[in-house]
Amino acid sequence: MVTPGHQTRQGRNLQASRSQIGASNMFLSRRVLQRATTRNLSTRAANVLSALDISTTSHVQGVYDGEWKGTGDVISSVCPTTGELLATVKTASPEELHAALSKTREAYVYFRNVPAPRRGEILRQVREALAAKRAELGALISLEMGKIRTEGVGEVQEFVDMNVQCDYAVGLSRMMNGRVVASERPGHSILEVPNPLGVVGVLSAFNFPVAVYGWNLALSFAAGNATLWKPAPSTPLCSIAVTNIVSKVLERNGIPGAVAGLVTGGQDVGAAIVESRDVDLVSFTGSEHVGRIVGKTVQSRFGKVILELGGNNAAIVMPDADLEMAVPSVFFGAIGTAGQRCTSTRRLYLHREIADTFLDRLQKAYSALKPGDPLDEGTLLGPVHSASAVKVYEKAVQDLKDTESEILIGGSRYSAADAPGGSNGYFVQPTIALPSVGHSESVWQTETFAPILNCRVFDDLDEAILWNNAVPQGLSSSLWTRDLRNVGKWIGPCGSDAGIVNVNVGTSGAEIGAAFGGNKSGGDAWKQYVRWSACTVNFSDAAPLAQGVDFSA
Repeated sequence: MVTPGHQTRQGRNLQASRSQIGASNMFLSRRVLQRATTRNLSTRAANVLSALDISTTSHVQGVYDGEWKGTGDVISSVCPTTGELLATVKTASPEELHAALSKTREAYVYFRNVPAPRRGEILRQVREALAAKRAELGALISLEMGKIRTEGVGEVQEFVDMNVQCDYAVGLSRMMNGRVVASERPGHSILEVPNPLGVVGVLSAFNFPVAVYGWNLALSFAAGNATLWKPAPSTPLCSIAVTNIVSKVLERNGIPGAVAGLVTGGQDVGAAIVESRDVDLVSFTGSEHVGRIVGKTVQSRFGKVILELGGNNAAIVMPDADLEMAVPSVFFGAIGTAGQRCTSTRRLYLHREIADTFLDRLQKAYSALKPGDPLDEGTLLGPVHSASAVKVYEKAVQDLKDTESEILIGGSRYSAADAPGGSNGYFVQPTIALPSVGHSESVWQTETFAPILNCRVFDDLDEAILWNNAVPQGLSSSLWTRDLRNVGKWIGPCGSDAGIVNVNVGTSGAEIGAAFGGNKSGGDAWKQYVRWSACTVNFSDAAPLAQGVDFSA
């Protein structure tokens, strides 16, 4: 492990990386430094926190390695709807962080010997415990992150419900099989054997404060690893609530709590996990810029890394498309989670024959949309996550105006009179624009984490595919057509170069049965979480060499 002050060349390089990480606002999160702990919580907030045993009066401990602690910096959780202070969290001190890393390694040494089916049974219990608090956790996501209630509950469902990660991993625990390879030597067999990998560090982003951890924990746990979670600093309460639920299941089963540990904190905490040689795999979700730093740092120590990064996703609508399906799907793709999903629809390419009709229908849907409290059942548009997110939105709108692009609808922050939180909430108007610049310009090339949809008209599918592929990101893409010839081109070698290539399905949202990940800077999952061994077994009475080599005297 690289410790502060270690004056090797590698140590100096890692310290440089640490500085870069700090400068780039590590992990897409807004760190709030120590502030007054006086809170005048609204009833809505107090009820949500109390239902999950989160203190409404004192500091919340933000470190778990078998016991709850936290003596480091204090960070604040702020509600993006109202601007109210939800809680103050005591994060990991340097000593607590190193202790957590050590305990996680010790927990792995124990847990790797627990039979895989037994690990699967414990996962089933985790699923049941989380499902029992699904509504409460969903409300907490809405309160702290800002996504609407149905999406918050849906995120928890992604972790726990049928056909998602816990159930998937329970079954997988009995099917993490290797394979037998035919040997060229008589009396020999070659086995490819998966074994637990070690410690998995999960660095999650604010926009999916529960599900991303769930994806990683379920597979890591089933594989026999110990997991250490470092959440975004602006959503610490979601991670604390989930860890509290999981830890009780582990305790009932006699499993060390550090098998599913937690360290909240800012940039230094994240950088230390990325640099640590005690962490065998780092799973990072966040920006392309920080992802490059994380990837280089982990690879410099020959660790494994999983990166889920940019998603500048496009939808293409052909003249034969069913607009009754396409318009609502693009509407959700662009506006769901206030445009803050990695799979949000950010670019829209419309065939000239249907462009006017499609945009007219889409603008009508936008016009009917009203911002609301994400905890209210009828709300479809909540706030963006933070003041920083508002600035990202405003800069993108200004860039459109500076290039004389046409803004069809939106383009500003909601007034205090129209926003549920008044001037304290982070509500922005969903925006549709017609950029006036070519695809090499930053308006098209940059992923903007906000509800801004840039549109352009095309004349043939080849042109639209060229535009779809002409950006650095490659996570998700969508084609709307009923012509089989278009489908064949779209999913074939001359089609979309994204990792997710949908037909008559929007860019946003994915099922766990298929790979989720991108190409370029967008990013069989369980195989990443194990250590593979190639084992040649000789059960004969001779010891021949491979390739017919004769080394006899």
